[in-house]
Amino acid sequence: MNNNLLHSKNKIIIMNILVIGAGAVGIGLATSVASQGANVSIYARGKTANAIRENGIERTGLFENYKIDNVQVYEDYTEIPRDNFDYIFITSKTTGNYDISDNLNDHKDILKDNGKIIVFQNGFGNDEPYLRYFTKKQVFTARVITGFARPERHISEVTVYTEPILIGSLQNEDPSQLKEIADMITSSGIKCEITDEVDKHLWAKMLYNCTLNPLGAILDVTYGELTESQYTLDIMNSIIDEIFEVIKASPYETLWDNADEYKDLFYSKLVPDTYNHYSSTHQDIQRKIKTEIDSLNGKVIQLGEANNIDVSTNKIIYNLIKAIEITF
Repeated sequence: MNNNLLHSKNKIIIMNILVIGAGAVGIGLATSVASQGANVSIYARGKTANAIRENGIERTGLFENYKIDNVQVYEDYTEIPRDNFDYIFITSKTTGNYDISDNLNDHKDILKDNGKIIVFQNGFGNDEPYLRYFTKKQVFTARVITGFARPERHISEVTVYTEPILIGSLQNEDPSQLKEIADMITSSGIKCEITDEVDKHLWAKMLYNCTLNPLGAILDVTYGELTESQYTLDIMNSIIDEIFEVIKASPYETLWDNADEYKDLFYSKLVPDTYNHYSSTHQDIQRKIKTEIDSLNGKVIQLGEANNIDVSTNKIIYNLIKAIEITF
């Protein structure tokens, strides 16, 4: 590894980070912070663990490309050293959160006393499984809309960039303490910022994903094709309307004042810009693996029922995905 990669702004950074989830996002973020001097370890298993041991990890695609050799890989929580990590990045699929949080609770001492967990996942409320065992001052959430793909098990390709990665707290904790992580990711070439309004940005992503991902998967079509039928337009409009009612009744906010304001942007720019895209939910169903629907429309349903909001369209979409999943 080039020794220059160990420097950020002429300052050597010594920080231990454990990345749990060796998919495209996990490999991409692990390479990003390792390129800036962090001592990165990865929890991975099977073929992925072997590929990382043999080849290291790489970030390719947009921005500067990096290759990091000799990355420590753990396949069992009992192998992970005690009192070692300043940060744990959760980059797995959301379906693993309860299992991961249970394991981290059983091995709490792998984190240093002031160690923190940052959840880099789709959906909303993914901090909740970890808050069962760790304090609000330890668990933070990130909004990631950068596109990462994994052409090989040890490689992450940055395919799309539209806005910075945002890191904050859904528990009203001060995110400024995470500036060191944001600065490292930014120095690697992918802009990353801390924010006091991560809920607004997560709900912006939820509006997009909940409206497009499951419906596109159910009908086996791209995002753009969903706008070509009045039937699917009616469904999407109903999903958006319900989500805005849920947000209004909850302690959270988003970036638009009302559903119509969001729909104007959604149909004029957001969907056209990703017209030919198939959702991650579609990809999961094609691969016959569990989707992240519980963290998407499932979360809308949970908050809607808690606040006596009609979320019947979201329920239908959710139930259809679940009906598909039980056939796997």
